[in-house]
Amino acid sequence: MEKTYRVTRADLVRYAGASGDFNPIHWSERFANNVGLPGVIAHGMFTMALVSRAVTEWAGAPDTVVELGVRFARPVPVPDTDEGTEVVVTVTERGETDEGHTKLAVTATCQGEKVLSLAQAVVRKR
Repeated sequence: MEKTYRVTRADLVRYAGASGDFNPIHWSERFANNVGLPGVIAHGMFTMALVSRAVTEWAGAPDTVVELGVRFARPVPVPDTDEGTEVVVTVTERGETDEGHTKLAVTATCQGEKVLSLAQAVVRKR
């Protein structure tokens, strides 16, 4: 299953308010550039939330997700445009645990680059 999520600066503002993470790398182009970033970037946990949403949709219900883990590989730059950027999440079944749960391999890319590594999930069998 592949899901595409659009991410805009407005999404980052809403996420900052919900999470309390007002780090200027998530809203100030000038600050982000001064610390060596390509521009404003999405919160890592926001990106992980998109992965969680895709896994939950694949599984059919949030209470079926047993485990979810990722490593952040690269930032998700979010341009100051109405279109923002896109994060593409792919969820693929990759086996079964000893308990009979389904193992999932997950990829997340932005502009053709992997933004997460070692992303995986375990869900109760559907």
